[in-house]
Amino acid sequence: MKKILNDLLTGKDNETHDIGRWSLVFSMFAFFGACIYNAIHSGLVDLERLYMGVAAIVGAHGAAMLMKKDTEPEEHPSEEK
Repeated sequence: MKKILNDLLTGKDNETHDIGRWSLVFSMFAFFGACIYNAIHSGLVDLERLYMGVAAIVGAHGAAMLMKKDTEPEEHPSEEK
């Protein structure tokens, strides 16, 4: 499990942590936390707003990661695939 999380939150070299991926994780936790808080206190879950919020967060982070893809450190040449 630790290796899977490490692979998801690091760049191409699987060593350098990617701030964009960490930002995505924290943004999603904050978003779903706010949705749960709203559901508990108001008793209402608006699915359309939920889906639009998730789409906005994932879309913005996806675009940011696409723009910075060329700045990531390369894999070590000694590692075999």
